[in-house]
Amino acid sequence: MRIAFLTAPEGVEQVELTDPWQAAKDAGHEPVLVSTEPGEIQAFDHLDKADTFPVDEVAGEASADSFDGLVLPGGVANPDFLRTDEKAVSFVKGFFAQGRPVAAICHAPWTLIEADVVRGRVLTSWPSLRTDIRNAGGTWVDEQVKVCDHGPNKLVTSRKPDDLKAFCETYLDVFARETA
Repeated sequence: MRIAFLTAPEGVEQVELTDPWQAAKDAGHEPVLVSTEPGEIQAFDHLDKADTFPVDEVAGEASADSFDGLVLPGGVANPDFLRTDEKAVSFVKGFFAQGRPVAAICHAPWTLIEADVVRGRVLTSWPSLRTDIRNAGGTWVDEQVKVCDHGPNKLVTSRKPDDLKAFCETYLDVFARETA
């Protein structure tokens, strides 16, 4: 599978990018880093700068139809930046329009809210997004990982870095079943 990982130029929580990325590679898939600008992204370890990673494709030029699924890592600043970028939001909407699976962890559902794709869906997130999800028409649950099929695609969500093991196993399983 070819899996898009969408991040802002800075602010992504590094472990929420690197763990799902490595899980995809270990399973024999092709992770592709998509951002809103070419060059490199700056990851963070909570509020401290961490490593940088090279961008493979730019959201305004990339298309959902060239990927089997989408992973949205969290970090507070990352999805807040993405939800203000029309091309990033459009890129995300494309996966839902085409029925391709999407996985989001921590604060990443902010981008889904901006894309108006949580209405009628059941998902989890970092607890501070609970009200935002409800206000956008979604149902928030406090679970380690939640798979929702009440929509055009499968949506996998998790709350926080402590959930990464379950998140990675689940998203890879769901993506594999959806693309088989």
